[in-house]
Amino acid sequence: MFEGLRFRHWRHERGPDGVVVLTLDREGGSANALGREVLEELGRIVERLAIDPPKGVVLRSGKPSSFVVGADITEFEAFAQRGEIREAIERGHRVFDALEALRCPTVVAIHGVCMGGGTELALACDHRIATNASSTRIGLPEVKLGIHPGWGGLARLPHLVGAPAAFDMMLTGRGLSAENARAIGLVDRVVDEAQLLDEARKLATRRASRPFGQRALAWLTNVWPVRQVLAIVLKQQVAAKANPKHYPAPFGMIEAWRRSGGSVRDAARAEIRSVVKLSGTPTARNLLRVYFLQEKLKNIGGKDEHGIKHVHVVGAGVMGGDIAAWCALQGHTVSLQDREMKYVQPALDRAHELFAKKLKKEDRIAEAKARLAADVDGARVPDADLVIEAIFENVEAKQALYAKVEPQLKPAALLATNTSSIPLTTLSEKLANKRRFVGLHYFNPVALMPLVEIVQHPEVDPAVVRRGASFARGIDKLPVPVATTPGFLVNRILVPYMLEAITIHLEGVPAPVVDKAAKRFGMPMGPIELVDTVGLDVAASVGKILSEFLGIELPRGMDAMLAAGKRGKKDGQGLYEWKDGKPIKPEVPKDYRAPDDLEDRLILPMINEAVACLAEGVVADEDLLDAGVIFGTGFAPFRGGPIQYVKDTGAGVLKAKLEVLAAKYGPRFKPKKGWEKFGA
Repeated sequence: MFEGLRFRHWRHERGPDGVVVLTLDREGGSANALGREVLEELGRIVERLAIDPPKGVVLRSGKPSSFVVGADITEFEAFAQRGEIREAIERGHRVFDALEALRCPTVVAIHGVCMGGGTELALACDHRIATNASSTRIGLPEVKLGIHPGWGGLARLPHLVGAPAAFDMMLTGRGLSAENARAIGLVDRVVDEAQLLDEARKLATRRASRPFGQRALAWLTNVWPVRQVLAIVLKQQVAAKANPKHYPAPFGMIEAWRRSGGSVRDAARAEIRSVVKLSGTPTARNLLRVYFLQEKLKNIGGKDEHGIKHVHVVGAGVMGGDIAAWCALQGHTVSLQDREMKYVQPALDRAHELFAKKLKKEDRIAEAKARLAADVDGARVPDADLVIEAIFENVEAKQALYAKVEPQLKPAALLATNTSSIPLTTLSEKLANKRRFVGLHYFNPVALMPLVEIVQHPEVDPAVVRRGASFARGIDKLPVPVATTPGFLVNRILVPYMLEAITIHLEGVPAPVVDKAAKRFGMPMGPIELVDTVGLDVAASVGKILSEFLGIELPRGMDAMLAAGKRGKKDGQGLYEWKDGKPIKPEVPKDYRAPDDLEDRLILPMINEAVACLAEGVVADEDLLDAGVIFGTGFAPFRGGPIQYVKDTGAGVLKAKLEVLAAKYGPRFKPKKGWEKFGA
């Protein structure tokens, strides 16, 4: 059948049952991605299958932990730079259309990750069978790159599972478990991994039909009148979370389907036009950059063996307790210490809630609980491979703790601090062995924030920094190495933003107006709400430590609020009143006009500090700075990070605005050293 053809990425085998099994095993890669060469080989295979159809065809992966992770993003970026996106998309459509047209049953056997182009490959086949492994996830996450499915996903998925379920997948970019995929009709069967190939072969020898009710519902949701109504609802839902100027992809996806989703063929043509258009937007360019920034952080620490099995955390407050819970969730043995059990128990309770939410199954929840234990007396310190100090921000208290803990550490153990602002040169002054002391700065809430700052100091062993980064990757966090300046990277950039927001509010600008201005720029949460969430007491504490270094003052009125017990969300009262975990935002008079320079006053202090951090070598390069700020603060991802924002907007323009603000409001806005690097 394939005489004369040689393939680098595909293997083929025809069994006695007449079924051809095609195995994708991309040469030179640990995972399968659909690059140009992979698709061209599949195209040649499908041509031969069309000439002499077998009894059936099964497509599977030769990789142990994934089916197809998606398109080759590196190639996609190159196509975008060369203006070849349309050709790349049309190439994928031709191959998948030819696969769909084969005159024999086609089955995709999915185990592990199946994303993007992998899911679109599966949609071009007649049937999909998946394993019940927890690693099996099926999704279409292209919206996270500023585009939408472009190899038939937008055209085929609504007609297979119905428009509501399809758009829930495509608009969120979420991956579904095999069982959830079966529930919506995306997957036909779910089996154990050992049964996957045999059951796929059986399915390939017959043309099973989908239930009539499922087919009828899918048809109904794609007819013209229903599309018009559903599109309005979908756009309203998306608009509540995303600005179409910032994130045009979800709106473009809905509109392409609304206009042309009546048939797969028409929808496919609209899909191609829409993706080509979206791929040229600044949002797509910057979100693609964010993807590569994330990959860069994932490679920090590499695959080095960190050797950390037992983690001991001192301090069972919100940060320490949640760090301990996360480490236990990720498979580590964890002991948690504080002065009394009454301080540890709330942390254990929160941990058990996290385990139940993340793990679902009782046996896995029980295993995680068993890995986390209270240790009020610190008896487990000698057993620990890593001790993380997470007590309150006080130099003397931290140094006293180190004096007690350090003599108990085994030789290869690391001592780490979760300090958010105190330089490690200060904290390490009295340590006997400064080489094994490192900063592991997590962000609140630990379970949601992906970043960990790996804080270095002049006397730390570089191998310790690498172990810290490798450990962070091992617990599914993104490490960014930073120098030990006050506030490090993220807090140094975030604190001026937060304090300026409080100052603006205390000057009389309504809190909702301040928050709205920041969200209009693209921040995920307004700074007033953020301060209340973090806690005014925490913001004041960190602000006092950083104020002299940054040349700023704490807003007048903060001390009075704290004295009155108004610390924010945790007290139910701060800059907002809080109820059931949500802020009650007062109505703003309709005729109220926000100050013209409100956005500049909020955003430019962050940009100014980012430029200074780069000039001072707080991080090694522009990419690490942008990555750290995006993943540590949520800084508008569609803008690509603060340094990319400087380049896109113009350094001269932004520096001039800072000078105007400095003349009007004081020296805290004075442009810092570093703007000259960008020609300003």
